[in-house]
Amino acid sequence: MAPKDQQPKKLPLFPLLSLLCFASIFLALSLSKRASISYETIHFRSTPTVTSTPCNYSHGSWIYDPNWIPNKYDSTCKEIFKGWNCIAGNKSNAKDIIKWRWQPNGCDLPPFDPVRFLQTFRDTSIGFVGDSLNRNMFVSLFCSLKRVSSDVKKWRPVGADRGFTFLLYNLTIAYHRTNLLVRYGRWSANANGGELESLGYKEGYRVDVDIPEGTWADAPSFHDVLIFNTGHWWWAPSKFDPVKSPMLFFEKNRPLIPPVLPAVGLDKVLKHVILFVERQMRPGGIKFFRTQSPRHFEGGDWDQGGSCPRLQPLSPEKVEELFSLKNNGTNVESRLVNQHLFKALKGSTFHILDITHMSEFRADAHPATAGRKKHDDCMHWCLPGITDTWNDLFIMHLNSIKARN
Repeated sequence: MAPKDQQPKKLPLFPLLSLLCFASIFLALSLSKRASISYETIHFRSTPTVTSTPCNYSHGSWIYDPNWIPNKYDSTCKEIFKGWNCIAGNKSNAKDIIKWRWQPNGCDLPPFDPVRFLQTFRDTSIGFVGDSLNRNMFVSLFCSLKRVSSDVKKWRPVGADRGFTFLLYNLTIAYHRTNLLVRYGRWSANANGGELESLGYKEGYRVDVDIPEGTWADAPSFHDVLIFNTGHWWWAPSKFDPVKSPMLFFEKNRPLIPPVLPAVGLDKVLKHVILFVERQMRPGGIKFFRTQSPRHFEGGDWDQGGSCPRLQPLSPEKVEELFSLKNNGTNVESRLVNQHLFKALKGSTFHILDITHMSEFRADAHPATAGRKKHDDCMHWCLPGITDTWNDLFIMHLNSIKARN
């Protein structure tokens, strides 16, 4: 037993305080981490998920978020073609269209930052070359950039249908309209006869597979970045009737004999266009080919009473029903064209911008009756709308290419 006058030993104060501080810090970090995980479970992350393998952004699903308000542009952008302005056209689900966000499997596709894009691509020229669906995408990009930088010069560089330069950044974007990518025009039989005349052809459309259309022939030597598309006009019987006004393909100024079908003509055009662009593109230029944008006509084609009344994205099962090559339905065009594109682009220096599958779900995002046409517009897209997501994907790829280079 200890003597009465012996005092109990006191614990040193400094180690005790250190232990308490360490425990507090550990607890705070743990709670912070849990809060972060909980937040990310409910909300979309603003930066891409880091994955060990490259992400396939073309496969995923559309997630509805009623609180999502894209900070890009609205229906007041004057460049929006009136038939695509679904909010002004009073389409019933127009404001809901932009509340669906594309969620790739295993990673994220965040909205691009317009200010950062202008800063990163200062002194750059970007050209969209193709049909009106590429104009759809061009207008989406313009409106996003115009919202944050209003000092704009309007002009038409090297054959463009329309173009703009954002003066504070010297960044130009332009749209070059071309339906088939190559030169074409009306053809009539010569009274003196010829190879086609001897086969009974009296009229049609001459398509020169090896001559780029003048609206964009100078674009590769002018622009730093090009985005091409084609496809919608290749199977358009209202324009190229296979009996009354067939497509008659020429190469080296001579008709292809025997005459070939549009599918063969498309292959030849793609081959020549890809070689032409790779020869003419300015040094360091970046080339994209966008895959086919799907149509969503149900109950018949556009001139057969077809419509697109849906107000929500399609289920995966319905997508396959409408677009499967096996079913050979009204909207089979998109996957059919893509087969030709992928074959032609193999081995080239083009980057593929694959927007087809993500767009196949969005039967709800076309102007439909709000397009102010005599028929439902189930081909073009509402703006704001899905082409905003196309540009998110395009700019994500563009940033990745720039970082690698």
